[in-house]
Amino acid sequence: MSLSIPEIVQLLSSRATTWYGQEAVSQLDHALQCAHLAEKSNETPETVVAALLHDLGHMLSPDRPSLVPADTLPTKDDLHQFVALPFLRSLFPDAVLEPIKLHVDAKRYLCAVDAGYWADLSPASKHSLELQGGVFDEMQVSAFQDLPFYAEAVRLRRYDDLAKVPGQQTPDLFHFEKLMLQVSCQ
Repeated sequence: MSLSIPEIVQLLSSRATTWYGQEAVSQLDHALQCAHLAEKSNETPETVVAALLHDLGHMLSPDRPSLVPADTLPTKDDLHQFVALPFLRSLFPDAVLEPIKLHVDAKRYLCAVDAGYWADLSPASKHSLELQGGVFDEMQVSAFQDLPFYAEAVRLRRYDDLAKVPGQQTPDLFHFEKLMLQVSCQ
């Protein structure tokens, strides 16, 4: 089943208003901050949309974090980076989908190639990293670097890590809805 852009906007407006895991922002605030950071960095419209939608799988998952008490750490990986893809595949090009799919592996990659990256992760991100398979080894690093859109996924990951600021001002969802329409395949 594919989602339409109005359905994505509705989903973000209704199911992303709860806290983003153990972070001090809502899921919607996190998505808007991430997209705004990408936009301010002059990313392509596709990468900005990927930044906005990278955690959409959390809202589509039956075990979504908003249904779990905020002080409860997850005990398994929800594979959210894959959950949204079937809903978005007919709507957006690979330039949107691949960074979404790869943003979790980008965290694993960055921990392997950037000695200070682990230290800067929030406690919730450190916990989820372990559930997601831990730090990449050398072979995994090499394989990841060979993937199309890996560089966009790494940049998205950095925006993801920074997009947790309570009260941060961003453009509203309508601003990014126009961008979704611009990059849509339909």
